Amino acid sequence: MRNFELEVFFSQWEFKAKYHMTASDVESMSLKELLNLASDQERHDFENLWLGYTETWGAPDLRNTIAETYDTLSAENILCFAGAEEGIYAAMRVLLDKNDHAIVVVPNYQAAETLPLEICEVTGVALQPEKNWRLDLECLAEAIRPNTKLISINVPNNPTGATMSSSDLNELISLCRKNNIYLFSDEVYRLLELDEAKRMPQIADIYEKGISLNVVSKAYGFPGLRIGWIATQDKALLLRLERFKHYLSICNSAPSERLALIVLNNRERILARNRSLLRENLSELEKFFADYPSLFEWAAPDGGCIAYPKYIGRGTVESFCHKLVNEYGVLLLPASIYQSELLDAPIDRFRIGFGRSKIKEGLSQFRRFLADNHGEF
Repeated sequence: MRNFELEVFFSQWEFKAKYHMTASDVESMSLKELLNLASDQERHDFENLWLGYTETWGAPDLRNTIAETYDTLSAENILCFAGAEEGIYAAMRVLLDKNDHAIVVVPNYQAAETLPLEICEVTGVALQPEKNWRLDLECLAEAIRPNTKLISINVPNNPTGATMSSSDLNELISLCRKNNIYLFSDEVYRLLELDEAKRMPQIADIYEKGISLNVVSKAYGFPGLRIGWIATQDKALLLRLERFKHYLSICNSAPSERLALIVLNNRERILARNRSLLRENLSELEKFFADYPSLFEWAAPDGGCIAYPKYIGRGTVESFCHKLVNEYGVLLLPASIYQSELLDAPIDRFRIGFGRSKIKEGLSQFRRFLADNHGEF
């Protein structure tokens, strides 16, 4: 199994760097803050929870509430996982075998590429930076083979924040339907679009072989709960995934399920708070990058809480990011973390996050680094 380079990098720096400026989630709450949002019944249920095994599928009331976030689905269309990563792993292992072919959008979250590559032949299709990271649908259509089983997308995209237009989405679904292909859609940043008009419908709602992945970690801001899910109209596939989960986590954490239910029952309030924070932080990033036009090319993402600016200064983005974290404690993700085995990806980018609080402190230290190293970069 290949190293998960992002997690290897984070295992070294995430809790060591003083200024975590590349976080992929929105600022979380304390347990006390979340419980303050709970109803009396929800608080009672949490405090009196029996700490035994839970249902492999997920608690019935949690699945019902998750289903309410979709337009056409019920609890029978939902299977819970221990975070989104377990869902990705299970889906790739269940859907693909050595005789299949998969297509993966690049750049992407590494697991979307690495896991299929362990199983079958995989083709990468690029997002086009010169076209605001639009998916090259012509290239994708040409990549389809008779044995293509799965196309994997991530919208809003990690790391670019790109979304898809309605026309591109409809064309993609038409290609999948015509060729009887599953469409795996990582939707963990959905609901954080800067322009609500760019919000895509959830694939599980609109395509019979669509698989929607989501989690309370990213848009909601509760990664410590480790509650994710897959939604699909294909109940036979869900049953196979449930059987596979028996070999992984078996079931989810009972306290986490109760807390995730409180999150989702208060989703509008939580999302409003998160979007407000993103708007404030994005404004700070806009001002920062406007001050350094000779070092960076900046464009705001369509959605999510991360962006992927271009480094145009001297030297490499790798040396820039490593000096920044080693000497000044400011953590960014250099482009090497998003390099693909399938095709060439940009090498002059870095991921910066704007979902956490205290962004001003991190940017102040970033400015100090640039002032102290003026002329080097």
